[in-house]
Amino acid sequence: MSTVDTKTQTHLRLQIPSPSAQNFGARAMATRLLNTFVLTVLALMPVPAEAQDDDEGVRETRVTLGARLVPSFPGADGMGLRPYVDVSRRRGDELFPFRPPDENPSVVAYNRGAIIFGPVIGLVGERRRDDVGGLDKVAFTVEAGAFVRYSLDSHFYLSAEARQGVNGHKALTGVIRADYVARDGDRWLWSLGPRLTLASGRYAKTYFAVTPREAAATGLPAYRPDGGLFAAGVALGARRQLSRRWGVFGYAKYDRLLGTAADSPIVDRFGSRNQWSGGLAVSYVFGRRQK
Repeated sequence: MSTVDTKTQTHLRLQIPSPSAQNFGARAMATRLLNTFVLTVLALMPVPAEAQDDDEGVRETRVTLGARLVPSFPGADGMGLRPYVDVSRRRGDELFPFRPPDENPSVVAYNRGAIIFGPVIGLVGERRRDDVGGLDKVAFTVEAGAFVRYSLDSHFYLSAEARQGVNGHKALTGVIRADYVARDGDRWLWSLGPRLTLASGRYAKTYFAVTPREAAATGLPAYRPDGGLFAAGVALGARRQLSRRWGVFGYAKYDRLLGTAADSPIVDRFGSRNQWSGGLAVSYVFGRRQK
């Protein structure tokens, strides 16, 4: 395929790792981490009401499951499918805590006052050689990390998320978020806020660098990017409770690559500086309200 064809082709790929030998290790690691994640979710599910301590009150758990479209890999102009998972809890008449709409699958492990934090898992699709004109492949990556959220008041929230690749790119990346939130209890909620995405030098080199060897093989100029701030954007989210149990959720996000990531010849020829993402999900509330 010619350079022009590669650049202009619009595509949507479901980024599910193939059962090849190269992806077996990544799939096994993903399976272990996701199993741990599911067990954590199950541990946080509510026990039957009659088994709960009356002094603590009856708790409810809202599980949100769906799918989201994200760039196939950092800097790509194609999209890949990822899971959307959220598990939130409340006690008595409390509201379910706000979660940034673009946060990766996470579980709240600590929720006291204005601070919430817990584990988070990220998935980054495989970058194949033919996606980038013969440059080195980057394997499907599982990222493990943590998030923290801080509420300034009932309308303004700050949050951060950091994830380390346990395979694939094996680098550190993260995002800083600010959100304005409007809500009518748990009946409806919408949020809007800016995003700053950061990454280590290893992350930048993995996805945006062209080594002298690759330059000689592909005709691209050699290029060595730096780590740091590499994207800025905005995210809009909305949630609506349809009934006592069922609800819907959706979000849209735009990021613009910056700095040495945006100037990469890989992005210029095979990708895009404009990075779009979004998702849809349904939610279900377990448990019963406190009398």
